[in-house]
Amino acid sequence: MSSYETLIVETHETTRLIRLNRPQALNALNAQLMDELSAALDAAEHDPAIHCIVITGSERAFAAGADIKEMATKSYADVYGEDFITKNWEKASQIRKPVIAAVAGYALGGGCELAMMCDFIIAAENAKFGQPEITIGVSPGAGGTQRLTRFIGKAKAMDMVLTGRMMDAAEAERVGLVSRLVPADKLIEEALAAAKTIGGMSLNAVMLTKEMVNAAYETPLSQGVKLERRLFHSLFAFDDQKEGMAAFIEKRKPAFKGR
Repeated sequence: MSSYETLIVETHETTRLIRLNRPQALNALNAQLMDELSAALDAAEHDPAIHCIVITGSERAFAAGADIKEMATKSYADVYGEDFITKNWEKASQIRKPVIAAVAGYALGGGCELAMMCDFIIAAENAKFGQPEITIGVSPGAGGTQRLTRFIGKAKAMDMVLTGRMMDAAEAERVGLVSRLVPADKLIEEALAAAKTIGGMSLNAVMLTKEMVNAAYETPLSQGVKLERRLFHSLFAFDDQKEGMAAFIEKRKPAFKGR
C-alpha cells in the first residue's frame, strides 16, 4: 500500500479506513491532501479484497474546509485554468464501492461537501456541519449548493449557505443529512461495523444497488424505476444470487464470492 503524508490508511478485513491527517490545520483540504485522497480511493476501488471504504478525520475535525491560505491569491484565470476542485475532488462521488463518512467535530465548507459526496454519513454527537463560504466572499464550490439542497431541502439549504451558520449533529440527523448519531468515542467502531455488514453482502449487489439509489437523484421516477428493474434483473446473472437465495431456503448464512 502506498504511503501518504496527509492520510493515515488502514485495512480492517474488507474495509479500507482512510483518515484525513492534517491536524495542524484541522484537516483543511489542500491540493496535496485531495490528490492523495483521490489516489487512496482509487487504490481501494481497484483492490478486490476491499468491499467498503470509510473516510474520517479527527475527533476535533472531519475537515474544517478547503485550505483558504492555498486559494486566497488565486485569480479566475488560475482556478479556471487548473480546473480547481474538479480535477481532484470528485473521486469520492465517482467510485462504485460504498463510501461511508464518519464525521466528528467540524465538517465545514469543503469538509461538509466531501462528507456529502460519500454514500452516507455516520456522525458523532459533537459533529457540526456548515457551508460558511459566504462569510469570506464566495459560495460553496464542491457541490454544497446542489447536494445540500437535495438532501435537506431548499429552505434549510438557503439558510445555511446564505447565513453561514453551523448545523449541529442533532439537527443534521433530524433533517436527513446524516443517517445516524453515535457517541464520539464509538464513531469509528460504529462506522467499521456498518462497513463490515456491507462487506458481508454480495459486492455486485452492493455496487448495483448503490447505482440505483444514486440514480433516484438524477432521473425522473419512471426512468429510475426502469433502471432499477433492469439492474435487478441483471443480478440474476451472478452466482451470488443463486447462493443467497439457496442459503435463505436452507436457513444458513450465504457465502458470497462476488461473482
